[in-house]
Amino acid sequence: MFNVCPGCGIYRVDKLVQPERAVAICAECRLEFAFKRLPMFVITGASGCGKSTVLLHLSGNTDGIICLDSDILWRDEFNSPEDDYAEYRNLWLRMVKNIAQSGLPVALFGSATPGQFDKCVERRYIGDIHYLALTCDDEELERRLKSRPSWRGSGSEDVIFGMKCFNRWLVDNAAEQRMDTIDTTKMTLAESAAATLAWMTARLSASV
Repeated sequence: MFNVCPGCGIYRVDKLVQPERAVAICAECRLEFAFKRLPMFVITGASGCGKSTVLLHLSGNTDGIICLDSDILWRDEFNSPEDDYAEYRNLWLRMVKNIAQSGLPVALFGSATPGQFDKCVERRYIGDIHYLALTCDDEELERRLKSRPSWRGSGSEDVIFGMKCFNRWLVDNAAEQRMDTIDTTKMTLAESAAATLAWMTARLSASV
């Protein structure tokens, strides 16, 4: 959908999309067609801060928001830190763009930063992207990572150090990166999930 023009049949990702109009214009034949431009929610955070458990708790319990784990589409070929994982971020934006045509926004749970999405060509089809970082203090983060099953490899010193650094970066740069934060250190799973849902619901209501 969208990338193939219904008029001339040419595949072009770079259709002309004006910020003020939810209309895509084919760069080849100039055909215009309207689409639904909906907001998107990105729930990010270091491993161990609660993304997956909150997502599992919310699955089937959100009204009007589709919650998805960003890792479900991951393959090794997308591991390109040199370009900020551009192909992977574009793939997800394309997925979100198509889901939105059913009238429902998407909440994407997975480690990410605003810049990775904002520079993607598919970004133009999405409304406001709201970012929430789940965080916790270093001691609790280390405890959670070490308590995971050994097959996940989360308890190594290198992994723990990397996750602490990313967690600290999110805390220190949240305002500059236009992210809200929820500190899950002392929260139960139910409390973290409720806070995340309240955050999404408030921003969805404001965008209507």
